Amino acid sequence: MTTMATMTSEFNSPAITGIMDGDMNPINAEVSTGTTIMATEFDGGVIIGADSRTTTGAYIANRVTDKLTKVTDFIYCCRSGSAADTQAIADIVKYHIEFHRMEMGEQPMVKTVANIFKQLCYDYRDQLTAGIIVAGWDRVNGGQVYSVPISGMLQRMPFAIGGSGSTYLYGYVDANFKPKLSKEDSLQFVSNSVSLAINRDGSSGGVIRLAAISKDGVERFVLTGNKMPKFYEDN
Repeated sequence: MTTMATMTSEFNSPAITGIMDGDMNPINAEVSTGTTIMATEFDGGVIIGADSRTTTGAYIANRVTDKLTKVTDFIYCCRSGSAADTQAIADIVKYHIEFHRMEMGEQPMVKTVANIFKQLCYDYRDQLTAGIIVAGWDRVNGGQVYSVPISGMLQRMPFAIGGSGSTYLYGYVDANFKPKLSKEDSLQFVSNSVSLAINRDGSSGGVIRLAAISKDGVERFVLTGNKMPKFYEDN
């Protein structure tokens, strides 16, 4: 993501960074942050998507961040919040899940992974800024999407959106989501949503990263500027 771990974040909530001026007096600077993440269930799996911009206030620290993080071969998480916090949580969850997989002798369930994310976000809610969407496929329940917002609540949803860009999407996703969409229609639904957020939210941008997760594994896609959906005519 970025080496500026203490200053870089990706969620619509202020972070306070202590800076020392020439006289060694602390200056508390409020840093605005942002991102757009999304996941939706389809008939046979899930689609996840995100923009790729990492911001530190008005400064773009990384234009091509990958906010879709692999947890297992069939489960990914979408990360919003402090870049350092969300990376650390994802690494800890992967550590626990690897032991779980060895003990059980099989791939973990999506709900199990989501509950570990929830517990960590709840236990360290006063120290971390992390909003997570956990999505994946397992042989028991198929494709599933779980939302783990800041403070550690857990809820399964047919689709979930997060980050500062999500505030521009509620009307669109409510009007256009349909249960049991095909894989292709779900990819279009997620790419349209993230593109709309990028066009409206100054803290979201870059490329659109997508992944389709099903019993066959994971397919990754990247939509660059000329391939992103447009909702207007260029002059």
